[in-house]
Amino acid sequence: MTLDDLRVFVAVCRAGSLSAVARELSCTQSAVSQHVKRLERETGVRLLERHPRGVAPTAAGRILRAAAADGIAGLDTALRNLDELVRGDAGSVRVTTGATTVRHFMAEAVVSFRGRFPKVSLEFRTETSSRSCFDALTAGTVDLAWITLGDPVAGIEQRPVVELPWVLAVRADDPLAARSHVGAADLAGIRHIRLPENSSSRSHLDAVFARLGIQVRSDTSVADWDTAILLAELGLGHAIVPALPGQRSAAGSGPLRFLPVPDLPELSVGWAVRRWSALTPLARAFADTVGATCAPRPAP
Repeated sequence: MTLDDLRVFVAVCRAGSLSAVARELSCTQSAVSQHVKRLERETGVRLLERHPRGVAPTAAGRILRAAAADGIAGLDTALRNLDELVRGDAGSVRVTTGATTVRHFMAEAVVSFRGRFPKVSLEFRTETSSRSCFDALTAGTVDLAWITLGDPVAGIEQRPVVELPWVLAVRADDPLAARSHVGAADLAGIRHIRLPENSSSRSHLDAVFARLGIQVRSDTSVADWDTAILLAELGLGHAIVPALPGQRSAAGSGPLRFLPVPDLPELSVGWAVRRWSALTPLARAFADTVGATCAPRPAP
């Protein structure tokens, strides 16, 4: 049993496919299968079972995957800490998040962090959902994930940083634009621009709508908050989005107004990691810097 065997096995469990891991590692599917077979011979149990769309770990496989993933993550962290010890402040911080997060939540922190640690490599990896961010953390390919916080996830620690109130983005010439705020009942009459289907913010909003008995009509959906705001500005509908740092105020002179929707509970966003205690010093420093510079903003 080798470390490579365990790494490949964890990757197969994550991907659910031998061929996908073979492509990722630029090797043959047979080579991937040999790693798994070697583990099965040495443990004396079957670790994977085949399904029509791939493979999944057996009960024994799940036990080994959990232990191996923790061990590999711990070893990788130790190796990175040793590397940072040798290189001083010239290590790296790997962050996964959505496409627009850096601009809205991390711009000030990136400048501040770069000033303190000019030799550190900052690596940003874009994902389209919290689930994808969790997978990247579990695989050990990133240190930190900036997500919309939700239900607890096994093997992942979540830490809130900022609570975002919801606002309704409307054109300045919209009848609603003269309002100081809108209530939940007012949302039933809007032409809703839906948030990404697989996003936590969309799930949060849909759950609130269901609880309040709100039904909105929609013929448009988008991939991120910024696109929803842009389409609202173009007159394609109304966007219900979190009040993002730096957003123009409701009383602004631009083409859009952002009206608070106090009936909707705030959206919690922040960090997810495998274990805070296992973060490298540089990753902890970056997370703390974002927390210090990304203070809660009042609704516009």
